[in-house]
Amino acid sequence: MKKFLYILILIVLFSCKKEEEVSEIPIIDFVSISPTTAQEYTDDIIITISYADGDGDLGENNPDIYNLFVEDNRNNIVYHFRIPELSPSGSTITIEGNFNITINGTGITDSTASQKVNYDIYIKDRAGNTSNKVTTSSITIQQ
Repeated sequence: MKKFLYILILIVLFSCKKEEEVSEIPIIDFVSISPTTAQEYTDDIIITISYADGDGDLGENNPDIYNLFVEDNRNNIVYHFRIPELSPSGSTITIEGNFNITINGTGITDSTASQKVNYDIYIKDRAGNTSNKVTTSSITIQQ
């Protein structure tokens, strides 16, 4: 009987998990990019990333402030986007979810008929904290 009680106590102790705190600095992960082959200047490229922010200050209602950045690794051009405010100012709630980013019809940057491309992505919150940088998998742009 004692042995059973000890095993039960161990099971209870090891099954209790402390809730993980999410960092106040936003964290992103690359989820997907599509299509895998895009027609030059015609097909939109859709990138999906996941995000988590421990204090909920991600996003901005000011249309002149950009907080999501996508860099084309072929030519270092940075596309600027605005994430709308996701939780009210002054709140300190953990927020997480996914963003879909659309790159409208991109072109080939050299004289070839097709070219591989990938993108680096990062975000900034209202406090100015910069997330980690993620790199997408490669896709092919073709004429």
